[in-house]
Amino acid sequence: MKVDYIIVGLGLAGLAFAEELLNANKTFLVFEDDSQTSSLVAGGVYNPVILKRFTPVWNAKEQLEVALPLYQKIEEKLNISIDKKIVIKKAFKSIEDQNNWFEAIDKPKLIDYLDPKLDSDNYNGVISDFSFGNVNETGRIDTKKLVESYRSYLNESGFIRFENFEYQELKLNEQFVTYKDVTASKVVFCEGFGIKQNPYFNYLPLNEAKGELLTIHSPELNIDFLLKSTLFILPMGDNNYKVGATFNWTDKTSNPSEEGKEELVEKLKKVINVPYTIVSQSAGIRPTVAGRRPLVGVHPNYPKLIVLNGLGTRGVMIGPTVAKSLFNHLEKGEILDLEIDIKRFNKKIK
Repeated sequence: MKVDYIIVGLGLAGLAFAEELLNANKTFLVFEDDSQTSSLVAGGVYNPVILKRFTPVWNAKEQLEVALPLYQKIEEKLNISIDKKIVIKKAFKSIEDQNNWFEAIDKPKLIDYLDPKLDSDNYNGVISDFSFGNVNETGRIDTKKLVESYRSYLNESGFIRFENFEYQELKLNEQFVTYKDVTASKVVFCEGFGIKQNPYFNYLPLNEAKGELLTIHSPELNIDFLLKSTLFILPMGDNNYKVGATFNWTDKTSNPSEEGKEELVEKLKKVINVPYTIVSQSAGIRPTVAGRRPLVGVHPNYPKLIVLNGLGTRGVMIGPTVAKSLFNHLEKGEILDLEIDIKRFNKKIK
């Protein structure tokens, strides 16, 4: 079998790159072993503002201009609904918090997103001694439905194999690469934290941050916005809410833990005061990079091997943009932004 590209891993990164290839009539084959779950359990929220500090997300406007049309196109192609527009309400903790909000409104990169009129309403079940600030141009991508539907779509077309990628079977030469019965021009690794096992790219400084979420059922809460406080509460319909998230830098498993559950329950006590039941708990490993910039580019010694990784907590926003940048770099010779190019870490390769 001969293709233009092999893609290893089909989470948000691999999916976005596959779309670029389809748009350009490039052939490819995906290998997916379901070992990485961060895209499947992600909250999927897109928000152009870092609410902890009231600062703009890196290149947020440009990212949304690429990402949202992509998700709309996928919705139409697969006949699914994955993009739900939803307002984010930041629960202020103090007058100082509110004042910082108003200072941030005057920043050019935030003026389109932060509402100058505060929300002073009382919402049943929500603990708040101060007002709320509304963030506009926000929403949620149903990442689980997106990834699972896209995998099914590729499976029906014969573009994906659900099996483990065995690095020792990869053979390289100057013109092409071979992997078992497949010949390709290039291999793009989109493995999430699985890259730590990749002999070609394990030198990259990718950190694993385990995140856990709860799904709760609370009929008395009845909010239709994403509440951002010491944690987030995201309405999922039918009085169900996703609650998260934890950050654990030591536990490298994707298994839900009692420790994570207890942490979320304790935080939730400070955010809502109505009864709820826990429906489920999920966990995943976020691939993160110091400086919050992804890992994109060509291996310094093996030009047929490529990496697209490290999307972090804002994968639904940044994934489509960096996938497009990588495609344009490989196919059109465009230069990668130095902030994302793995060349910045080449000195660490052994």
